[in-house]
Amino acid sequence: MATGNIEAASARTAARPASMRVAVNLLSEDPQNPSGAHWFWTRVIPEMAGRLETGEELYLLVSPKSRPMHQGYGPRVRYITYPWSNERRKLRTLSEHVYSPMRLPLSGVDVFSTGIAPILNLSWSPVIHIKTMHAFTAPDSVAPLTRLYRRLGYPRSVSVAEAIIINSESLRAEVRKHLDVDDSKLKLIYEAVDHELFQPGDAGQARARVAAYGVTKPFVLFVSSMWPYKNADGLLRAFARARAELGDRQLVIVGPIRDEKYGAALHALEDELGVAGDVVWVGGVPLAETVQFYRAADLLVYPSFNETFGLPILEAMASGCPVVTSDTTAMPETAGGAAVLADPADPGSIAQAMLEALGGQDRLRAAGLRRASQFTWGQTAASTLDVYREVARRRRDRRKGSK
Repeated sequence: MATGNIEAASARTAARPASMRVAVNLLSEDPQNPSGAHWFWTRVIPEMAGRLETGEELYLLVSPKSRPMHQGYGPRVRYITYPWSNERRKLRTLSEHVYSPMRLPLSGVDVFSTGIAPILNLSWSPVIHIKTMHAFTAPDSVAPLTRLYRRLGYPRSVSVAEAIIINSESLRAEVRKHLDVDDSKLKLIYEAVDHELFQPGDAGQARARVAAYGVTKPFVLFVSSMWPYKNADGLLRAFARARAELGDRQLVIVGPIRDEKYGAALHALEDELGVAGDVVWVGGVPLAETVQFYRAADLLVYPSFNETFGLPILEAMASGCPVVTSDTTAMPETAGGAAVLADPADPGSIAQAMLEALGGQDRLRAAGLRRASQFTWGQTAASTLDVYREVARRRRDRRKGSK
């Protein structure tokens, strides 16, 4: 190791606090309908737990229903139980603001990692995780009360935050656009992919597995929850345009329909376009099954209008599946030159990108595997811990200075 690197590592070690207690808010997930944020924390928490040093502890805010989803993290990971998580959204939100100021100090919490800061008695140092700005950029995908809450809560949260963790440069630009934020607080930490699960496998075996879902032919794949901004309607139009050149391929759509009205419109559109016989609606499946679809697919098409990271892009790449995605927001940043890009507002552009990708599958597979290998949960966890440690150090220094 170079001398400069040794000195930098020693400086980081010396700067770390002798004691740090971080509370991580996991209450915003519905245990019955976990989102991508849940999977993020189930990957990051064990990685952080394995990197905790003497005197460092994590406290997880859970409800009785969500606690079983977070087990086996080790002796330095403890629990603070709240009455509700997002299965009771309004009561959960109320408890975060009213109960937190009383409960967190009892555990000696130094740093509180959350999405929106409580309004009362900030006796800790807040670290705000912003995953999306959909309340501003894709308002129709957010329920009206939730949208209002976020639009009111984000400005105050970024004002009181010691640090704000974001997952892409694209999200940095959106935060700057919609919020008055101190740029020095923004800490870019990329998300990652679970390489133990998402890796290349036997395509023949994968095709046999997905046949149970009605997938009987070669296919192009779409993986996402069905929100309008995910642009499944644009994909249906692109599939119809390219149908003759796609040969005997099906379009396979994996993911739950979150917006029932939009789901009905999608089914009406496939009938209107005359492609219903070639579209397979799989619905939501476990991650262990999703990887089988990636392995069996000829390519993933992910033509979303707005993403702050776009995890399915990396999941597909890590599984050896070529990718087509949008040329906007975070998707080119995540793809890193290893995907074919298209204009999500133009079905013709998506159709052309699909045909281009099918003609360059070997190149895209190799490029995608290289790109996905650059993103690991270990790196994400280490960088997140570094932010918590820096915030805790500043908190300790302020306390020393006030004595």
